[in-house]
Amino acid sequence: MTLAIHRQEGVKMMVRNSDGIERTPVKMDEVEGTYIQWLVSKFDGAPNFAMRRFTMEPGGRIGLHKHPWEHEIYILKGSGSVYNDKKTVPITAGDVIYIPGDELHGYDNTGEGELMFICMVPNEADQRSAS
Repeated sequence: MTLAIHRQEGVKMMVRNSDGIERTPVKMDEVEGTYIQWLVSKFDGAPNFAMRRFTMEPGGRIGLHKHPWEHEIYILKGSGSVYNDKKTVPITAGDVIYIPGDELHGYDNTGEGELMFICMVPNEADQRSAS
């Protein structure tokens, strides 16, 4: 599929379909069956935040981890759990999650289908280099 980016001279707004954005495996310790798409980022001219879409296969997981930046998450489809070192909370489509910086957190897909969510982070979380 060709990635069509619609821009008009003098207008900074960008529109593109997420289906054409590369989906890559998440490469971290304690991660299984999880993929990321960088939907909007600093490389698109976004000065403050990156929007990412995660897709977790049934049984997929992102183990406990932490980092200095906050997360704002919206569950698009599926079901699973989000947890820290103190409790586990079930999640499903339509749920909204806020995770402060430096708080341990992890995710499990406990459903029978894909778990998909949007995750917003400050641009400082994007350690990719321009290619």
